[in-house]
Amino acid sequence: MKPMNESHLAILRRHMVELIAIHADLASDEIGKAVMDEHVMAAMRKVPRHLFVPVPLAPYAYQDTPLPIGFDKTISQPFIVALMTDLLSPRPDEKVLEVGTGLGYQTAVLAELTGRVWSVEIVEEFASVARDLLRQLGYANIEIREGDGSRGWREHAPFDKILVSAAADKAPLILLDQLKPGGRLVMPLGPEEMQRLTVVEKDGNGQTRVQELLPVRFGRLETIT
Repeated sequence: MKPMNESHLAILRRHMVELIAIHADLASDEIGKAVMDEHVMAAMRKVPRHLFVPVPLAPYAYQDTPLPIGFDKTISQPFIVALMTDLLSPRPDEKVLEVGTGLGYQTAVLAELTGRVWSVEIVEEFASVARDLLRQLGYANIEIREGDGSRGWREHAPFDKILVSAAADKAPLILLDQLKPGGRLVMPLGPEEMQRLTVVEKDGNGQTRVQELLPVRFGRLETIT
């Protein structure tokens, strides 16, 4: 059988976004809305997810499922990528910190929507691959470094928005300190068997408000001691 070409993959990508829309409608009671922001959906239609997975898995890239990418890590389910991005609500004039670059798929989606993305990845091999791939795809508004994402990226703080693609029992205080007043952090919180996708908003006085949404399952946020 011939390999799929770009036209085939574009059709599958559009179909993936249609499935995300259905999933959002079905989960509307939990996420508080039935329709995701069209800018987010446009970014999901544009970013070629098949380039961010191992080559043998490329034919499955547009199924609404996580896929393994090595080192016991996965690329998140497309619906979850779209939902976390929608909840974060990145704007074109904002700075976003991403914790957990992986191979760079979520990073690319964020870069389509915001002014600058600073991304931290603990696995050196992932950071190297993501950096090269995102550069090849023409993203000039992304900076990636290897390191402990739970410590943020203090040199470029404060950030308007922070997205964490790994779970912890509670939001790291260092990350909250690097979030601007009026900013927003999105990440899974809770023990492994009870994680919930959570939005943390920081008001002008530095106080935080936490909103727990639907149950999810992510790997734990790794730290370097």
